[in-house]
Amino acid sequence: MIPSRKSKAVGLFSGGLDSILATKLITEQGVTVVALHFRLPFSVPGREPTEEKLSMMAGLVGASLMTLDADETYLELVKSPQFGHVKQLAPCIDCVVLMLAKAKELAKEIKADFVFTGEVVGQRAVCQNKRALKQIQKAVGLEGRLLRPLSAKLLEPTIPELTGLVRRERLLDLKGRSRRRQIRLAHEFGIFDYPIPGAGCMLLDKNFAARVRDAVQQGDLSLPDTELLKHGRHFRLDSGAKVVVGRNESENKRLAELARPDDCLCGPAEVMGPVAILRSPKKTTKKDTEIAARITARYSDAPVGKSVKINCAGKVLSVKAYKDEDFAAWRVRAQDSKAAKPAQAAAAKTPEKQHGKASS
Repeated sequence: MIPSRKSKAVGLFSGGLDSILATKLITEQGVTVVALHFRLPFSVPGREPTEEKLSMMAGLVGASLMTLDADETYLELVKSPQFGHVKQLAPCIDCVVLMLAKAKELAKEIKADFVFTGEVVGQRAVCQNKRALKQIQKAVGLEGRLLRPLSAKLLEPTIPELTGLVRRERLLDLKGRSRRRQIRLAHEFGIFDYPIPGAGCMLLDKNFAARVRDAVQQGDLSLPDTELLKHGRHFRLDSGAKVVVGRNESENKRLAELARPDDCLCGPAEVMGPVAILRSPKKTTKKDTEIAARITARYSDAPVGKSVKINCAGKVLSVKAYKDEDFAAWRVRAQDSKAAKPAQAAAAKTPEKQHGKASS
């Protein structure tokens, strides 16, 4: 059947090569496409394309761009995904389901005929095998109306193909992890400026996942706080307070920007050193402030074994830096991620009473 009107579609658009090509395969068949992009809180810094870049890429393949920001619903998926974590804390299948649900809503709103994605059969072992692809479309309620143009010939025909909205013979049969055919096709389409393929989600990184897991355990994972998780060294004290210490000048600047009015901001008063944030679930205690000051002193340029003056929220404390082993149990990182209380082992040592030279 040949449609009597110009058809419409909504496509998930990451701005990566696969989504660009999938969109091009649909628009070149005369379909009006809205490219739907989601800004997620755990994108790798520097890998998320700008709005200008996204708009340019969408325009290059004949689509209009719409961008949506993730809300707290996304964080609930991270905490407890229906389909489980694919790796570390990445809820890949649930993430796709959430985005497709939004795409489905938009398609209904603009009276689009179908939804499509840039997924490739077998490119990702867990979430892009044939079983997972069927599972995803069933979970969203898009049976028959979810098209994967890059692998369409390997999958059952969809309604837009069967009704003539899209010509199946002009779609592809891509599978696996190789990008050679995609790159060749991009060049045939005159597309040369596209992102380098690779994981763009920080939840796949074991050390970052440990930070998020710690935040979930402490009940303080929220969208406003996700940016802080991306910066500095993180420590969780016995009281539940968190200390975040900058690792370089740019992080020090960013931490100062991210500090909330009720945070205790620390930094050396007389020598070069890091900016540190002490964030407490309740009122900041004198004990936690001293701990934060001594951690800050450890990463300063103060002479080893000497007292260091640390300015904490306007109050200057004279402290000695911890040795690394004195506060290692508070460090939030991958090897601590399985423990319910990362700093539990430090309780018996009461490191705030231990004095020693700073480690190099």
